[in-house]
Amino acid sequence: MSPSPPARRLRLGMPRRVFSQVLLMQLAIAAGVVVLATGLFLAPLSNQLDDQAMRRALAIAQTTAAVPQIAEDLRRTPPTVDGPVQREAERIRKASGAEYVVVMDLNGTRWSHTDPDEVGGHVSTDPQKALAGQDVMEIDSGTLGRSARGKVPLRDSAGTIVGAVSVGIEYDSVRARLIHAIPGLFAYAGGALAVGALAAWVISRRVQRQTRDLAFSDISALLAEREAMLHGIREGVVALDRSGRVRLLNDEAQRLLGIGDEAVGRSPDQALGEGRTADVLAGRVTGTDLIAVRGQRVLVVNRMPTDDGGAVATLRDRTELEQLGRELDSTRGLIDALRAQDHEHANRMHTLLGLLELEMYDDAVDFVGEVVGDHRATSEQVTEKIEDPLLAALLVGKATVAAERGVALWVSDGTRLPDRLVDPRGLVTVVGNLVDNALDAVAGTPHARVEVELRAEGRTAVLRIRDTGPGVPAEQRELVFTEGWSTKKPPAHGKRGIGLSLVRRLAERQGGSATVGEAVGGGAEFTVVLPEALAGPDLEPALTATANGTVEEESR
Repeated sequence: MSPSPPARRLRLGMPRRVFSQVLLMQLAIAAGVVVLATGLFLAPLSNQLDDQAMRRALAIAQTTAAVPQIAEDLRRTPPTVDGPVQREAERIRKASGAEYVVVMDLNGTRWSHTDPDEVGGHVSTDPQKALAGQDVMEIDSGTLGRSARGKVPLRDSAGTIVGAVSVGIEYDSVRARLIHAIPGLFAYAGGALAVGALAAWVISRRVQRQTRDLAFSDISALLAEREAMLHGIREGVVALDRSGRVRLLNDEAQRLLGIGDEAVGRSPDQALGEGRTADVLAGRVTGTDLIAVRGQRVLVVNRMPTDDGGAVATLRDRTELEQLGRELDSTRGLIDALRAQDHEHANRMHTLLGLLELEMYDDAVDFVGEVVGDHRATSEQVTEKIEDPLLAALLVGKATVAAERGVALWVSDGTRLPDRLVDPRGLVTVVGNLVDNALDAVAGTPHARVEVELRAEGRTAVLRIRDTGPGVPAEQRELVFTEGWSTKKPPAHGKRGIGLSLVRRLAERQGGSATVGEAVGGGAEFTVVLPEALAGPDLEPALTATANGTVEEESR
């Protein structure tokens, strides 16, 4: 026989679910408040009822003492059960509902009492305060038991104290009023408790929906897992609340955006400044895989709204991928240029072979000299005007690519740039992007031409790229510098709309500018001004070879 399963033990204690715990805590709080309020109401209620009874007794005593005939009868008649004082006191007692009305002389002898046998006897409590002219209110015990009492002096027509009047209210009636008030009080307390329990249930149900009926331990575990995941992934995460303020950002987002924890609680515009990155995070620009440039980083941003009215944006760093893609495009262009050169070289070799076979030696020599001279002339033209080797090499390579695409790349006669660039690689990026855009714009058009002008004005470098393409409409001359905006088909490696944005950012970072206008004769003319782009004469950079064979820039 298989062993029977162990019996489940009854677990006592707090429930695990947030809904149940919140409900129990709210019920406990509501019950505690009701009990406390009931106790605080009952405690003064008893005292209030006692005070009301004593004041009522005092009022009856004062009313009795105000009757002039009682003082006169007290002085001229003896204390008897059928005397005028006893008859008047009993009439007042029955009319007022008091337990007793006792009239006494200065010796404390009763002239009236509810019990006729007590008439003529001495009072059971001390009457000295009343006989001394004071009004007395107290709860005390006498011959008739415990009662609420009021005692006042009895004066004759001349104002002389001739005795006192003592009136008692049965204490059991006061207690009965208190007990009679308790059920109604408990009914109100029960109603308040029921309303509180209903409100607690409604609130707890809302908490249950919002917490998805999880236990506190589950929520704690989820928060710990979320923190580990957010700060462990290599993708930036920015969470925004329904007001558009940054609620959370992980370590990678801080690194990519160049901000810290001080951005929490601020809007993207306040944290990042105005720009496309802030527009994408704020939701003013919609779409998937949106391109944004932050500093020197190219970011891909996706924004997803959340149920509470906020949003979560993810950031991916595409800087290296974008650089690799651009290098791949350049490599493909060079491969195409080399393929064209190889084809042209084969044609030239066939021509040379034919000239030699025809024994036209002089023509062969002239043909070879012409081919070599054209290439040398192009290289010399660039290096004479642009002394920086990196920039000169770039333009020589671009001229080869342009020739293969049927475009004439020309360095203007006004170009003069000494070898004193502070950041030659930055200028290479600017020139390369602008020349590529110009080649794309004029490729396939008749008489295609791109002109490059680079000149130095003191320490400022001024770059102009002119082309014979369709130009840029006036309404789009600012949009072309926006991250992710492009009219061209995206390349195989990713998205367009980054090159011109990087050009403007590089220019503005150096305090310069990048603009586009209309060239003379049609087409577009891009102008980039880079202040402090050239070093002073005493800080001219030189290219020297390091021990590992690389080229670096140093100050002479």
